[in-house]
Amino acid sequence: MLFNTAARLLSGGGKWAGTIKEGLRLLSEDVRAAMTNDPAARNPLEVILAYPGVHALWMHRVSHRLWQSGLVTLPRVLSHLARFLTGIEIHPGAEIGRGVFIDHGMGVVIGETATVGDRCLLYQGVVLGGTSLEKKKRHPDLESDVVVGAGAIVLGPIRIGRGSRVGAGSVVIKEVPPGSTVVGVPARVVAQNGKAVRSPLDHANLPDPLVQTLQSIEARLSSLEERVAASSTGPDSETASAEAPRQARRQGTTVRAR
Repeated sequence: MLFNTAARLLSGGGKWAGTIKEGLRLLSEDVRAAMTNDPAARNPLEVILAYPGVHALWMHRVSHRLWQSGLVTLPRVLSHLARFLTGIEIHPGAEIGRGVFIDHGMGVVIGETATVGDRCLLYQGVVLGGTSLEKKKRHPDLESDVVVGAGAIVLGPIRIGRGSRVGAGSVVIKEVPPGSTVVGVPARVVAQNGKAVRSPLDHANLPDPLVQTLQSIEARLSSLEERVAASSTGPDSETASAEAPRQARRQGTTVRAR
């Protein structure tokens, strides 16, 4: 691959050569992450030229390095340029791990104090937002191998455990244990260390707690209807059926008398 070839050519160089080599290795991992997580990716060249999520990550890696060196304005300008070009806003202060992939990416926002672990997968519209105006840790931490579905919002200095999945459209405001699946507004844990989802991309087929509650109510109503039907066929029901016409005649007589 192009990046690997360039890294080999730079091997054995000085300090700058080592830095460039490491940067090329990171770029190569980003391309491989896109090839692994997107079945629509046909070849590395397509990813390099036409994947905004990959471009946003590359620009962020540069702006983050400048941010760490003490610069402020230039990294923010690069971040703004990346947002203009890709529709993805990543603050230069955010820490992004290796092998991360942002699929489609339009509308993704990652705040200043957020961290995204290795091999995380984010879809369009994901927000890793803050809940405080104070200059402190105020954004979430995603551990490794976390999948966040389209339109999901994760708020505050909370931790999303390793290997967890956040359903599309969910709003997460509490800690999520490792290996959990959360869905809903606000998000609730609906699976933890249970049966594995067939694929990390299968975030659309997650259990819906609202549907599960309605199904439970429906099952209870059906059980009550069966009990009522069973009781209506007992000995008392025959007496009640015979008494009903007499009561109706008495009521009619009373109305005419009035």
